[in-house]
Amino acid sequence: IDFDLILEKVKDLNALAEEGISQIEHTPLGAQLRQPEPLPLTLYQNGIVMFNRPFRPYEDPSTQQCLQDIMDGYFPSELQMRYPDGI
Repeated sequence: IDFDLILEKVKDLNALAEEGISQIEHTPLGAQLRQPEPLPLTLYQNGIVMFNRPFRPYEDPSTQQCLQDIMDGYFPSELQMRYPDGI
């Protein structure tokens, strides 16, 4: 696993998602600024943890797909259900 490359790709995705830039959220009384919700991803020597969910080894097909999405420059496809409008 090339951790440096994964971290580089995550930084690129964060820049694409405009990390640190407030977004306008419409409310019943108008609008307010909000910070995007961070998506915690912890890389270990033998697997990952995302969203404080159970540990996922690199050999797991879903972990491989998640990392492949990141390496290809996409947000992980498994996040589509949780974030249907994107993040």
